[in-house]
Amino acid sequence: MDRPWFDHYPPDVPRTIDTSGIESMRDLLESSFAQHADQPFSVCMDQWMSYKELDQLSKGFAAWLQHLGLKPGARIGIMLPNIPQFTVVMAGILRAGFVCVNINPLYTSRELEHQLRDSGCTVIVILENFAHTLAPILNQTVLESIVLTSLGDQLGRIKGAWINFAVKYLAKMVPPFQLEGSNALGQAPLVYRLNKALSEGKTFDFHRPHIQPDSFAFLQYTGGTTGLSKGAILTHKNIIAATLQAQYWFSPALKDKGDVKDINSIAALPLYHIFALTLCFFAIRTGSFITLIPNPRDIKKFVAVLAKRPFHIFPAVNTLFNALLQNETFRTLNFKDLLVSQAGGMAASESTAKEWKAVTGSTMIEGWGMSETCAIGSNNPINLASFSGNIGIPLPGIDMVIKDDHGQTLGAHQSGEICIKGPNVMKGYFNQTSETVSAFTDDGYLKTGDIGTQDDKGFFKIVDRKKDMILVSGFNVYPSEIENIASSCPGLLECAAVSIPDAKQGEAIKLFVVRKEPTLTEEEVISYCKTQLTAYKVPKIIEFKDALPKSNVGKILRRELRDVNALS
Repeated sequence: MDRPWFDHYPPDVPRTIDTSGIESMRDLLESSFAQHADQPFSVCMDQWMSYKELDQLSKGFAAWLQHLGLKPGARIGIMLPNIPQFTVVMAGILRAGFVCVNINPLYTSRELEHQLRDSGCTVIVILENFAHTLAPILNQTVLESIVLTSLGDQLGRIKGAWINFAVKYLAKMVPPFQLEGSNALGQAPLVYRLNKALSEGKTFDFHRPHIQPDSFAFLQYTGGTTGLSKGAILTHKNIIAATLQAQYWFSPALKDKGDVKDINSIAALPLYHIFALTLCFFAIRTGSFITLIPNPRDIKKFVAVLAKRPFHIFPAVNTLFNALLQNETFRTLNFKDLLVSQAGGMAASESTAKEWKAVTGSTMIEGWGMSETCAIGSNNPINLASFSGNIGIPLPGIDMVIKDDHGQTLGAHQSGEICIKGPNVMKGYFNQTSETVSAFTDDGYLKTGDIGTQDDKGFFKIVDRKKDMILVSGFNVYPSEIENIASSCPGLLECAAVSIPDAKQGEAIKLFVVRKEPTLTEEEVISYCKTQLTAYKVPKIIEFKDALPKSNVGKILRRELRDVNALS
């Protein structure tokens, strides 16, 4: 196979990787914890956590989980924002040999119920701010244990207590909830506080189970063609491979800095998202530290945090880059230490990239990946002088090709589906045999659903999407889910969801609606959707029509709606 991209690898970046020396993520974590014990790992609201503290806390949580008597391979949900508890819990789960199930804290009860039921989570660790979302659907889950934590629980005894008081009683950000009743098996889940679990865990013996490289590490949920999310099985080997690939690719940019422990990566993207999760493991592997941003939507406070200390690695989606550029204070910051501006999660805008370079002096480097590939796939070389407009070249150990609908590999400049193979590519979809089979080609490549081209130098470019997926601020939204929910709105007959360009989100959702009741309003449709869907899935625009275009078998033709909309 011809791999012209090797000619464009930065110096010292290998062509492949070897994961054989690291058997599991537990080994990778514990090695880094020991090597960097006295170094800072994270800072959140000016509260620092060292690698030694992360080691001790996660070990205690691992021991506590084992003390629950969970079965091998038990799935444990993590429904937390970017706070210190996230990494403590995640590392503890991996060290104990259990499986992490990352959950979007902004999910509605309906969305949370599907993920808990599909994954079979028996334990969930959840910020109390979101417990009211869990309460109504508790009886539809198989949860045996619920672990509650408050925002300030790992932010120091005095400061943490004040933050917890302010969040609950002053800001009133903790809606009332009652986690009582039985689960789907007729059992009443036990409710614990995370700080108590960590304290008890220190007194328990931690047993290091044997973890195979192909053992499940994460169920990373992603959109499904049926409108229901499905869990991508990411093994320990997958995550290790992605971590090493990121290390090899980005380390050359850090050489000029000198002491890696001073490297500050900004974790503004949610850690439950695969993009930020990979950044977290990259930091752990290299011994650098991350700045945790619990709420990046509060741009004013976010910028205030950026102003406190030099930052070197800044991963973001295009919407976040753009939002920061609109803030005048951000434009006055000192950017001399910014080494990497990594764009991903959604298409990067050339206009945003140009303005980012003008303001910060840093070139926006675009890459591409999926939940199914541990966020790693292709990336532009980190030494680019200007924004490329493409998604770069495959990282070490990865092969990418363009295939037609018959599975034949196409040549340069021919348009087809981007397909990927590598040690970072998922094992399959959890309990979805048919979906897994259809996701791969006969020669073992994952079919991505993205239509693209490859040039003579091996650089890939996305030109379209094979699927009807809509990408809102880096998050996958499937029209069928929106349509299924909106169709239940009183007074609505039928509907179809399509994407529209959006300056802030990259894409937004437009819903074409045929009314059953002529009095139905746009506000009523949007209001109904808000009760059933996470905010980024809610349609931005409603257009009423007398009828929707359909095929001769009655299938709504979304493409015709998109084409007409583009011309209007």
